[in-house]
Amino acid sequence: VTALDGLSLDIRPGEIFGLLGPNGAGKSTTIGILTTRVRPTAGTAFVGSHDVWRDGVAVKRLIGVVQQRPNLDFGLTAREMLTFHGAYFGVSSADRQRRADALLSRFQLADRADELVFGFSGGMLQRLSIARALMHEPQVLFLDEPTAGLDPQTRLLLWDIVRELNAAGRTIVLTTHNMEEADQMCHRLAIVDHGRVIAEGTAEELKRAVP
Repeated sequence: VTALDGLSLDIRPGEIFGLLGPNGAGKSTTIGILTTRVRPTAGTAFVGSHDVWRDGVAVKRLIGVVQQRPNLDFGLTAREMLTFHGAYFGVSSADRQRRADALLSRFQLADRADELVFGFSGGMLQRLSIARALMHEPQVLFLDEPTAGLDPQTRLLLWDIVRELNAAGRTIVLTTHNMEEADQMCHRLAIVDHGRVIAEGTAEELKRAVP
């Protein structure tokens, strides 16, 4: 299977960029390459000035990643999840605690901070996944279908949080097959199908292109 077929993207600093397309279009593979998890058989990819395969350690310090399926450790509490992640990136103990408290509060998880995540709902797990990805204060945040399967209230909360992060200067790259999400959230987006970009531009530009 050719997952990506000559796909080329230029994502600008400080924008919310969306990859829109059906399941199997190549969105998650693209995110996998840009986050150093999937090795491409050809081509190059950069985050800033860093080649994702030649300088993967530097890239990982610049990015935060929220995968399509939560990959949290169910043997930890929410607070431990965040502080451990901060420790992996060399964040000091005091800063880890401060950042964890702030993120738990913003993501409406403070009242469950010291509970094991085993009993968390899907929306809570997704909010915690995003909070964890922010613990080392990345410049670029990758969100792979962040609201898939969530109830409308949680989806709107996550949209607000993503907009806040972007307003604070972070570049956001998200994949979705939700047309409303792409329309409401993204400054620019690319529609991907069978591993190719078939259209790219703002939501308004793409809508005007349809007869």
